[in-house]
Amino acid sequence: MVVASGVRIGWGDLPGSVRRAVEGILGGAVVEAVSQSGGFSPGTADRVRTVDGGRAFVKAVSAAQNEFSPRLHRSEAAIAAALPDDAPTSTLLGTHDDGDWVALVFTDVDGRHPDWHDPADVTAARTALADLARVLTPCPVDVRTVRDLLEPDFTGWHRLRDDPPAHLDPWVAAHLDELCRHAEHGLDAIVGDTLVHLDVRADNLLVSDDGSVTVVDWPYGCRGAAWLDTLLLLINIRLCGGHADLSILDADHHDAVGALAGFGAFFADAARHPAPPGLPSLREFQQAQADVVVSWLREISG
Repeated sequence: MVVASGVRIGWGDLPGSVRRAVEGILGGAVVEAVSQSGGFSPGTADRVRTVDGGRAFVKAVSAAQNEFSPRLHRSEAAIAAALPDDAPTSTLLGTHDDGDWVALVFTDVDGRHPDWHDPADVTAARTALADLARVLTPCPVDVRTVRDLLEPDFTGWHRLRDDPPAHLDPWVAAHLDELCRHAEHGLDAIVGDTLVHLDVRADNLLVSDDGSVTVVDWPYGCRGAAWLDTLLLLINIRLCGGHADLSILDADHHDAVGALAGFGAFFADAARHPAPPGLPSLREFQQAQADVVVSWLREISG
């Protein structure tokens, strides 16, 4: 299975001024930094320990790694600062932004990524997302609507119809008009007044020893339907070979299929493009997600 991964730099690759700024937020010198796997940022993702035993999670990036990544870190900083204390998320301790490097410092979460073949992990993740939807409705921060954010992506089937690749899946080719209609409906169906994460997958979830789940990495947070993150959870579960059923969503079936078709449009169209700097496996991962969504849509259609 293709996993989410970028080519990361480490704590030691950061300029001294950035490391000192982070240590100022932490209140002590960093004596240990352990890089964390998973995710697509080409920047740092380190669990750090300070000289006095304090622990934190630090992520930092500049345009030299990827021109869009600093913008995502700035977005995440604004969203994370607005998350309520009772949300199952890590706490933002501070930020550093010198106009080039952007560093975010969070509380450290001692946890592992979930195993979607373990029913307990699936239940815990669903519970965390339900808790999120409860405490993040109404949306507590001024962010874009999910429709505004995803409208270009949900029209991916239209672009594939107008300019089909040579090896387009035969079922997709035969159903492009129907897929376009579903995705168009999906754009209307996903509106709402909940702050949604919009990037739910195993590497953005941490399971603690007590079984609780923390949702991390919020650069794509936007205002949308409360069930949307659970749909993305189901796509990731299915990608990993687990069982996923649209009937668990608190959504009309037609709406859920429309949203599913919309994400399929995004994955299938995006996978055709060259990989961005520092993210060599992104397109392969998007294609794997497209394949999963298409197979699911084929099953639904009978």
